[in-house]
Amino acid sequence: MPSTAVLLSQAFNGLALGSLLALVSSGLTIILGTLGVLNFAHGALFAVGAYTAFVMMQATQSFVLALLGGCAVMLIIGFAMERLVIRHFYARPDEDQILVTYGIGMVLVEGLRTWFGGNSQRVPVPSWGTGATKLGFLVYPTYRLQLIGIIAALLVGLYLVLYRTSVGLVVRAGIENAGMVGILGIDVRRTFLFVFAVGIVAVGLAGMLYAPVVAVTPDMGASFMVQSFVVIVLGGLGSFPGAIVGGLIAGEIISLTSAFNSAYSEVMLYGLMALVLVARPQGLFGTEGRV
Repeated sequence: MPSTAVLLSQAFNGLALGSLLALVSSGLTIILGTLGVLNFAHGALFAVGAYTAFVMMQATQSFVLALLGGCAVMLIIGFAMERLVIRHFYARPDEDQILVTYGIGMVLVEGLRTWFGGNSQRVPVPSWGTGATKLGFLVYPTYRLQLIGIIAALLVGLYLVLYRTSVGLVVRAGIENAGMVGILGIDVRRTFLFVFAVGIVAVGLAGMLYAPVVAVTPDMGASFMVQSFVVIVLGGLGSFPGAIVGGLIAGEIISLTSAFNSAYSEVMLYGLMALVLVARPQGLFGTEGRV
């Protein structure tokens, strides 16, 4: 039986992992809910974000500048993907979308492997995030606490854009009925471009923020891709609040289960997903009839 200190530490690890999954899943659920695109390149883009942070840190020696530069790079990648490939697959069958995005993901991962080699890379923890913080009942790495706060601020900002601006109104209307948005005279293609780019920046930024915590490798996004799809099943397709709550639940399940037996951490997550699908197929925050 794990000690209380271990359980508390794992609970904080779950909060950090859950917030990261929430950020990754928010981008995925916006793209899937609005555009109806199954983006299986999401995990590869997470790794691209991490490697972008690695390159930018070497060039600028500043983590903040690395994040800003990395967001610009991910925005360009998002624009290029949507304009060159994704826009031609909006009306195509799901299996076509899966194949093309999975193919893009493979190209990106192998491109990273070719460029940076098979060895892992390290992104240093920023100077303002080094050391540990004493919480009274627990000593916990400072950067991981800051990571939770940074992602929380980003999610609040994304929420304000989606629910407090005219652009967000168009995005949410597109989630419900993209055809009606087009009839009202709104440039749907431009909106789709914006939505896809925001989703790519979100997952890339998650990879950049996570890079100082783990070794950066070309395959590091594979598990996040699978888990993020589980999160949007839990939270509900197209639901931004669902992505946040689902991410936090998933993070806690994985971390707390690991305290007892790490081999069963993802089994418990998939078990919960199965229960949710049986009891509430539309997800915790989804609306019935979404496809």
